Amino acid sequence: MADESEFPASIGKVARRELGVHGLTRFDQLTAVTTAELLAIHGVGPKSVRILTDELAARGLRFRS
Repeated sequence: MADESEFPASIGKVARRELGVHGLTRFDQLTAVTTAELLAIHGVGPKSVRILTDELAARGLRFRS
């Protein structure tokens, strides 16, 4: 199965895989979730959320409040 995720490898292999399991593979999809919801996903920790926050901001996007 090809990796369809837009997310950088720097968030970690497990985080990328688990986000994909939850249907999250693109930055625009992250605007529908909160950081707390992300942190509840196995393999997604503070470092991953920090990296994704920076990547979203670079695209003019942010997590749901």
